[in-house]
Amino acid sequence: MRVLLASAVLFLQLAGCAAFAQAAQRTLARDALSLDWRTYLIPEYGTRVDYPAGIFSPSGPPGKGVGERFETEDGRAVLTIYSDENSAGDTPAAYVRKNLRVKSAALDYQRITGSFFAISLEGDGLIYYSRCNFSGPARRVAHCFDLVYPQGEKRAWDPVVTRISLSLQPKQ
Repeated sequence: MRVLLASAVLFLQLAGCAAFAQAAQRTLARDALSLDWRTYLIPEYGTRVDYPAGIFSPSGPPGKGVGERFETEDGRAVLTIYSDENSAGDTPAAYVRKNLRVKSAALDYQRITGSFFAISLEGDGLIYYSRCNFSGPARRVAHCFDLVYPQGEKRAWDPVVTRISLSLQPKQ
C-alpha cells in the first residue's frame, strides 16, 4: 500500500497535480506515524529510542558501538541505533569535529548544545540525519541514531525523524 501510494505521489508531482500530491504526502506521513512504534533498548549503556517497527526490520550490527542496524524492506532507508563510549569526554561540538566526514559547511542543518548534536546533509538523492545525546559523568556515553532516507520523500519522513529524535534518551 505504501509503495503504491508513494508511486502515486511521484506520478502526481510529475503530472503537475500539486494539490493531489500534497494530500498523498500527508497520507504517507500519517501512515508512518502509526506503524507499530516500539522501543529499542541497549542495556549496556541504557540507551532507549522509539522506532517504527512497521517500517524497519533488524539487518545486522551497527558498524560502530553497540546496537542494531535496521532497513526498510526495499532497502531505500536505513536506521542505525547505537551507543558508544566517549572515553575522551568530548563535548558534542568536539565529537562532531572529530567524527564528521564532510566539511561542516556542507551540512544543511546542525544544532549543537552542551548535551547533544543533530546534523543533517542532503546529497545524491538522500538525506543523512544523525543525532547523539551525551550522558553520564563527563559525557562518557554517546546515545545515537543515524537515519538515511530518500530526499524525495522528505515530507513523509519528517514526522518519523522527529519522533525518533525526541525519544532518544538514556534509560530512566
